[in-house]
Amino acid sequence: MPDSPKPGEACGVFGIYAPGKPVSHLIYYGLFALQHRGQESAGIATSDGETLTLVKDLGLVSHVFDESDLAALDGHLGIGHTRYSTTGSNSWSNAQPAHRQVGHISIALGHNGNLTNPGSLAAELGIKGSGSDSDLMVEAIARRLDDRRSDDRGLEMALMEALPSFRGAFSLVVMDQGRLIGVRDPHGFRPLVLGSLDGGWVLASETAALDLVGATFQREVEPGEMVVVDAQGLRSVRPFPPAEPRLCVFEFVYFARPDSVLGGTNVAMARRAMGFRLAEEHPADADIVVPVPESGIPAAQGYAQRSGIAYADALVKNRYVGRTFIEPTQELRDRGIRLKLNPISAVLSGRRVVLVDDSIVRGSTTRQLCRMLREAGASEVHLRVSSPPYRWPCFYGMDTSDRSQLLAARMDVDEMVEYLGVDSLGYLSLQGLLDSVGPGGFCTACLSGDYPTDVSEAVGKLALEHTG
Repeated sequence: MPDSPKPGEACGVFGIYAPGKPVSHLIYYGLFALQHRGQESAGIATSDGETLTLVKDLGLVSHVFDESDLAALDGHLGIGHTRYSTTGSNSWSNAQPAHRQVGHISIALGHNGNLTNPGSLAAELGIKGSGSDSDLMVEAIARRLDDRRSDDRGLEMALMEALPSFRGAFSLVVMDQGRLIGVRDPHGFRPLVLGSLDGGWVLASETAALDLVGATFQREVEPGEMVVVDAQGLRSVRPFPPAEPRLCVFEFVYFARPDSVLGGTNVAMARRAMGFRLAEEHPADADIVVPVPESGIPAAQGYAQRSGIAYADALVKNRYVGRTFIEPTQELRDRGIRLKLNPISAVLSGRRVVLVDDSIVRGSTTRQLCRMLREAGASEVHLRVSSPPYRWPCFYGMDTSDRSQLLAARMDVDEMVEYLGVDSLGYLSLQGLLDSVGPGGFCTACLSGDYPTDVSEAVGKLALEHTG
């Protein structure tokens, strides 16, 4: 996604087992709370104990479903998914949940993350071309399930057999006609939380989704854990050997909603702490601190608090615009930033501005934004970034697998100052970021180049794509 100003995240998942509740409507609301994690497609699958019903399509949650759709999605358990396509094209066939029929058993799967071994997994399954990660996973599960059709715990046991063949990042919600299962990869790259709801259970990518449906947060699904919910209640299984937890640190920087809690830490408070630390590491002589909405707001507040410089909202966000439009000419592409953000000249004119953003990935949008502030009258622009330089590709669920597109991988800070047209540039240090997000193990691969798992197959696939 070369025209996207931020790294795209690979989806939100939601699951619920709640007899007597309006399950399809609760999933719909849960997906609304997770819409920020994927805007390209949405889907819901439900079961009444005998029949699994699935509705999915391209578009936002509110565009895909209407009241008649939800009424047709009858049942006491179900899963939902919002998708951002980091692997596989944005097509209906790649929308999730993915589905398979194995005899009389129907299964559906929703996935957040990226596998790093899709090629070898496809070869193992005898499939030409890797397809989407989710299709490969549901196919691997279905193959094992085919041998267990008469087993009442067939899906659970099929998952236990299939999961060790998956490598990389995956938080999953999986269902058949009678049970809901949540799985988190051994490192826990992507979040997954568990909540209770009047005798039922809810799984979601973020706690904010639990809040919206009235569920009570119980705990996080632990890295390497599989939780199974059925008529007998909730039980926990460990399909993987222990591994070091490595939650993606960008969940705190950008992906997660500010009202969500990760590892016991509120995301908004962590972002505020990043800005506070950033002001200590990179002070500026300026008149106002201006955030880039929305994810830059808490960090800008923290920067203003620590520096004593006045906080000012000087960029108005159009809430009805999603990703920057891709237009046929550079002139029209450059206008894309104004579709999303417009400066308030009365606030900016003659002022020395500290502009706080959460990250710089490819840099083109940041460059346009800084130029726009100048045109609106800012006398100086001092750019401060509440994360370290983004230098390395991610293979665990962000659409930044091509290092040649990453600005900080191609330029040092002085070169970026000139390219972006700013008076100064300061990044939060890696230690400053880790101190801000609290205790726990984190994946910092995109910032440090330290990959927690073997990514050689993913790297080789990328190299082949560039030479093919």
